[in-house]
Amino acid sequence: MATLNTRVFFFSLCLILSNKATSQLDELWLVGDDDDDPLRALQTRHERREEKCDYSVGKWSYDETYPLYDSNCPYLSSALSCQRNGRPDSYYQKWRWVPKSCSLSRFDALKFLGRMRQKRIMLVGDSIMRNQWESLVCLVQSVLPTHRKKLTYNGPTMSFHSLDFETSIEFCWAPLLVELKKGNGGERVLHLDSIEDNARYWRGVDVLVFDSAHWWTHSQKRSSWDYYKDGNKLYKAMNPMVAYERGLTTWAEWVEINLDPSKTKVIFRTSSPRESGQTCYNQKHPLPSSSEPHVPQQSRVLKKVLMKMKYRVYLHDITTMSAYRRDGHPSVFKRAMGEEEKHHRFAAPSSDCSHWCLPGVPDIWNEMLSSIILTKAA
Repeated sequence: MATLNTRVFFFSLCLILSNKATSQLDELWLVGDDDDDPLRALQTRHERREEKCDYSVGKWSYDETYPLYDSNCPYLSSALSCQRNGRPDSYYQKWRWVPKSCSLSRFDALKFLGRMRQKRIMLVGDSIMRNQWESLVCLVQSVLPTHRKKLTYNGPTMSFHSLDFETSIEFCWAPLLVELKKGNGGERVLHLDSIEDNARYWRGVDVLVFDSAHWWTHSQKRSSWDYYKDGNKLYKAMNPMVAYERGLTTWAEWVEINLDPSKTKVIFRTSSPRESGQTCYNQKHPLPSSSEPHVPQQSRVLKKVLMKMKYRVYLHDITTMSAYRRDGHPSVFKRAMGEEEKHHRFAAPSSDCSHWCLPGVPDIWNEMLSSIILTKAA
């Protein structure tokens, strides 16, 4: 009798633990208020246990087997084609990212396309996101026959299509996410509470990857608007981070009202670091890893907004890892130079220390993105 009771007890205990574990599968895992790291992914506890990986913490390791595609990829913009533009070194192409607590799989184009069969992935944001989109297209296009791939354009979007996999890899230009319009007097107005003109292109997409940071902190001389508008009020000036939070809140509200989490996976990529024209010139190796990485204000604001959302969003942190890679920017090789210029080049103010040479750093972002999608962490 005692043996029977013991068996019943253990069976009941296993059932309780099983039900508890199952209930946690859909429980949103959030960083606690006392956690100082604002750049952790928002994901379920089950996924956290399964992954046991924070891709953002690690180091750069030199690897002769990189890059993952040829620098003559036909889908590269000239401003990102540093080798074509005369950059003499290629070390920047040969670094892979090694996370501290797990492994990051090498990008597998066929596996990625297989997971995305009959699906759409759209990268939404600014020119840095366009940079990442070109990288992703170059990573997959080489495994596809020439006559089985094509580009199409629709308003602010451009799409690369794999006809055999029925997969589209899309980019949507929306650097602020919310709407920037001209008023009746020609003044440029940033509408912090309006988003539909941009968001109508995001509907029906299976995986949405967002980015918005750089444009919010442009200096007054480079600002793309004259006024902020929130509700019926116009503001000539506003704290950039207050405006950023208001714009992100509008985006978050749109996501929660218009998207179905069982159909659309949402990922938000953190900001790509920018350098001055002098700091990236003639850099040939990654910087040593720092034990105290700088966390930009935009990242703190982004985390604050995502924490309030019910919709599960994966926060893809690339900021610190990319900050070590000053060598990966185009610098003066953002355009082709004549022989005379090559011999007398210098770090001019027009050096590009914001975007990234391709092949290069964004390829690693896409290795991370692919792992997020393939492991269902998003």
